[in-house]
Amino acid sequence: MSFASAMAERAAAPPNRALITFSIMASTLMVVLDTTIANVALPHMQGSLNASQDQVTWVLTSYIVASAILTPLTGWLAARFGRKTLFLVAVGGFTLSSALCGIATSIEEMVLFRLLQGVFGAPMLPLAQAVLLDINPREKHGQAMAIYGMGVMIGPIMGPVLGGWLTESYSWRWCFYINVPVGIVAATGILFSIHGDRHQNPPKLDLLGFLFMSLGLGALQMMLDRGQGEDWFRSREIWIEGALALLGFWWLAVQIATAERPFIDRTLLKDRNFVTATVLGFFLGVMVFSTTALLPPLMQRLLGYPVLQSGLTLAPRGIGTLISMFIVGRLVGRVDTRLLLAVAFGLNAVGVWMLTGLSLEADARLIIVSGVLQGIGLGLLFVPLSTIAFTTVPAELRTDASGIFTLVRNIGSAVGISIIGAFQLNSIEAARSTLGENVRPDNPTLSQLPAGFGIDSLPGLARMNGEVIRQASMIAYIDAFALTAILCIVCLPLLFLLRTPRRKPAPDEDAPHVVME
Repeated sequence: MSFASAMAERAAAPPNRALITFSIMASTLMVVLDTTIANVALPHMQGSLNASQDQVTWVLTSYIVASAILTPLTGWLAARFGRKTLFLVAVGGFTLSSALCGIATSIEEMVLFRLLQGVFGAPMLPLAQAVLLDINPREKHGQAMAIYGMGVMIGPIMGPVLGGWLTESYSWRWCFYINVPVGIVAATGILFSIHGDRHQNPPKLDLLGFLFMSLGLGALQMMLDRGQGEDWFRSREIWIEGALALLGFWWLAVQIATAERPFIDRTLLKDRNFVTATVLGFFLGVMVFSTTALLPPLMQRLLGYPVLQSGLTLAPRGIGTLISMFIVGRLVGRVDTRLLLAVAFGLNAVGVWMLTGLSLEADARLIIVSGVLQGIGLGLLFVPLSTIAFTTVPAELRTDASGIFTLVRNIGSAVGISIIGAFQLNSIEAARSTLGENVRPDNPTLSQLPAGFGIDSLPGLARMNGEVIRQASMIAYIDAFALTAILCIVCLPLLFLLRTPRRKPAPDEDAPHVVME
């Protein structure tokens, strides 16, 4: 880069870039933590609010559904009211609704306030990503996405640790109260650092497209969240929700193809880099949350770990992510992005495959080493993927693109948790049936079991049945980890669809521009 270009970049850079980054990352971490911090507190909420098991799951479902539906609306809201106004309203509303969640006295109030949290939290991640891209020059987008990724990727991992500590040390209500000071700091920083950028002629909202998308997303999320408890497609409710999801997405596709100004800009769908990276982002969501959802119950129910210890065992995974993101932000633009992504998927595959070596007698070392490898792989994956996704997206469409990218990653998370969970339950039944066939009088192995096990008495048979269920559950977890590892490998061919950006000086100007190879 020439001296003139460097001076132009310095002049264009906002003088308060550090304050902007700190403020929006505080809000990002607050929102992302809330996707998992409340999970470990659900049993405590259930007793305190006198809720049933089915009712308390709506504490999670209401937040997810509201966030999923409102996230793609971020681009239009930012153009209509300005990023600063939207950001302040979102942070303020999220902070207030968090405080209301903390003082809720009934399950109905909690669900309502969590719904509000999802509504106000939906625009915050896309806005944060778009703002970080705008306040940094293109050659520093990798470092900007590394900073953003630290909040997005580490938050879900650290959520159970923080939530477990707050619940055990104080109360489940502090899982929500902790957002109040963070929200105040973030709102103050945004107020004094970000300037208003309301469009002079904001685009009209494609109301039909938004309604169709809302129907599809809402029905899909409800189907995924309730499918496990309703025995999936043996339930009429799940069939209805599945049909509504298909209809909603079909009508949305028709609207995108025929409307003059569709809700999802057709320019984004023509961008091969963005579409491919978004699809890979879907699988990223699957990989991150499927293993995150599987490990805590495995450690607590089968290995006997307390809540806090299971969270601490997962903490090294976040440390691995932190280290790799710090390094990869400097590698993006210097190393072929496809190579970084290939290494990332490979590390994730190896890390998850290591978990197939778990047993009921395993200690925490295997989980920790596997978690560090997965953390490094996730850091190497998120930053290049986010960077290349927006390389060819026009600046005026970044907020829209970020909303879609975030939405698809969240859908991947929900789909991953549901599919891996259903696969695990089916594996438990299959393994239990296979192991149960060997519990018979002519099996000589039964005579070698410790005292108390046997089929000659009801107590012995009950202990035998419990051990069969434990072994079948471990086999099911191992099968689920193997499936996730295979999924990492399956993603590799998609990397050939990406075009890697490289920089060449323009013949008639000093500033760099992007050339696609």
